[in-house]
Amino acid sequence: MFDRLDVPATWFVPGHTIDSFPEPCERVVDAGHEIGHHGWSHTPPGEYESREAERADVARGIESIESLTGSPPAGYRSPSWDFSPYTVSILREFGFEYSSSGMAREFEPYELTDEHAPVDEPYEVGEPVGITEVPVSWQRDDYPALAFSGNRAFADEAAVFDHWRRQFDWMYEQYEGTRSGEGGVYVLTLHPQVSGRSPRPSMLRELIEHMAAKPGVEFATVGEVV
Repeated sequence: MFDRLDVPATWFVPGHTIDSFPEPCERVVDAGHEIGHHGWSHTPPGEYESREAERADVARGIESIESLTGSPPAGYRSPSWDFSPYTVSILREFGFEYSSSGMAREFEPYELTDEHAPVDEPYEVGEPVGITEVPVSWQRDDYPALAFSGNRAFADEAAVFDHWRRQFDWMYEQYEGTRSGEGGVYVLTLHPQVSGRSPRPSMLRELIEHMAAKPGVEFATVGEVV
């Protein structure tokens, strides 16, 4: 469908998935999509017992992506959009250009900072680290709304896609022609095992066609946005 609609995408793929299912991952690369880092084991960073354990998982994920694409990934999306106190320094160490895991803005990329949030002291905003953050949102993620629909729960699935359309239209109205010509960046997070189930692909196609009909709209990988 992405090929027919001429829509590029960034696929944040865990290394475990790449190593387990290389052929589907190769088809993603052959189609011209970007591969981003999503951990090796898909363990939320805050669950590691040490910096060394988190770093080892990130390093292993890079190795899996290099074996698939021939080059290290430019971007990182943390599993469950979680950071540990060490995540930012690890991203700096490995030379990542961007992250797409944070929610400090809705539709505007911003520079990641090395911040600290101790449980018993005031929040500390750190210095910028030269890594661009392209923000995400739980409101634009299919998993919370649809992962269990039709299985262990029920959701008005058409309403979910309508909500995404309304968020896009709001962003388009607010950003079009403002900020010296810079538009907003709308990141929609989809999981193949969620949005790939019928009849959701047809509703996703309708959403993409609605977006594409707006003057000035461009589809791009996260790396291209950065």
